[in-house]
Amino acid sequence: MASTLDEESTTKPVVANEEDPLAEERLGFVREVGAQAVWSLSSCKPGFGVERLRDNIMDTYWQSDGQLPHLVNIQFHKRTNISQIYIYTDYKLDESYTPSRISIRSGTNFNDLQELQVIDLTEPNGWVQIPIKDGNVKSLRTFMLQIAVISNHQNGRDTHMRQIRVHAPCGGESKHYPLELFGKFGTVDFQKFATIR
Repeated sequence: MASTLDEESTTKPVVANEEDPLAEERLGFVREVGAQAVWSLSSCKPGFGVERLRDNIMDTYWQSDGQLPHLVNIQFHKRTNISQIYIYTDYKLDESYTPSRISIRSGTNFNDLQELQVIDLTEPNGWVQIPIKDGNVKSLRTFMLQIAVISNHQNGRDTHMRQIRVHAPCGGESKHYPLELFGKFGTVDFQKFATIR
């Protein structure tokens, strides 16, 4: 597990962009591992819970209901390699509910979490990519990640987050086999095995 990094290297200003985390998944560079984890929240309004973070719909959102910091806990059953987290926010719609400062923490459980980095967001609108590194290694092996919303824009109290995706690297650095390289599987021989009978 990574030791806490010095404050200078951990605080990074980030702006949202039009990157699509699904594009990297389709290319075979990463795989989404959030479905392998148990998700919990520090608080939520009724009907705006953790299921909204994972429904792949950008119009829905988790809304916290309590005092800052607001926490999203992601616990894995086994130690898992994590290379990046994507968070979808929409400042134009959410305004004071939009996070402005986020802390990413890692550990084996709630009692030994260590801060990896602090990210400052400036009116983010779209996917925000947060690389997760352990020193010079391009991924982190961990049992638990925690995303802590430390503050919101305009000093807002509650938070909206629309989607979160957690990526793990696929295989070695030089071994990527995107399906697009193999063309379409349209022959009669391939179509025979398209379904299980």
